[in-house]
Amino acid sequence: MNDLSLPDIASQTSQHVHPLEWVGMTGITLPVRLAGEAVTAYADIGVNLDDSHARGIHMSRLYLAVQRLVHQEVEVNALRQVLEDCLASHRGLSSRTTLSLRGEVPLQRAALISPLSGWKSYPFEIRARLDEAGLQVELQLEISYSSTCPCSAALARQLIQQRFLEDFPCHQAESLEVLDWLGSSQGIVATPHSQRSTATLQLRLAADVHAIPLLDLIDQAEQALGTPVQTAVKRADEQAFALANGQNLMFCEDAARRLHKALAHFPRVSAFHLQVVHAESLHAHDATAQSHWNWY
Repeated sequence: MNDLSLPDIASQTSQHVHPLEWVGMTGITLPVRLAGEAVTAYADIGVNLDDSHARGIHMSRLYLAVQRLVHQEVEVNALRQVLEDCLASHRGLSSRTTLSLRGEVPLQRAALISPLSGWKSYPFEIRARLDEAGLQVELQLEISYSSTCPCSAALARQLIQQRFLEDFPCHQAESLEVLDWLGSSQGIVATPHSQRSTATLQLRLAADVHAIPLLDLIDQAEQALGTPVQTAVKRADEQAFALANGQNLMFCEDAARRLHKALAHFPRVSAFHLQVVHAESLHAHDATAQSHWNWY
């Protein structure tokens, strides 16, 4: 029995006349490469159903189209080819198609001081859309970092000042200069690492971009924050991390502004939205800030 004799139920006319915004497949396991690393991604791919009389779409054609990406580096042109295949295979049925890839990319990151290094995962999602307006690609990344509350640090310095006066009462007059120094951020330059925080960055890539700028974006964001979480460390690395926290005291507003400034100078981006969440160690709730540019 050949395929010509098999019934094609999807091509039948629907009794319920109504177009659909999106029809497709979700959660397709897809081994790809991103930033040069092997990644197990999960793909959602679909089209709109303009033909209100058509009962359904050709799901298998979408599945076969996305297989183009298997074991390949994810690039803008590759995404375009997949989406063009989807529309070509649904000519007369659909005018818009979308593809999203999500997963975690493992990257090797060096320690701050020692020669050690380790692997850290960065959750990502790549969303691509092709319609009559052209191709639009967005990249979303999650970056973990440490944040120390400036208010908490100032209160801690005040306690250090008080304890100093209690321990050296006979030298209070001579110690005023030292007291001021202890109460300054220059005096207490390092703080223990505090709350783990997360930045979620969403970027719309410019039309002339070909490569997914994942690694460059991570490097620039972590440099702007100053306190990315570490992998393998020795005591010298942990001390350097304490110093970095002391020199980068941040409310969530500070972190959001740092990232906004960094993304505003990031090439190959036409719009962005960011959110930072500080999982507070004092409160049972989180502190959150958002910012965006040209985002809609």
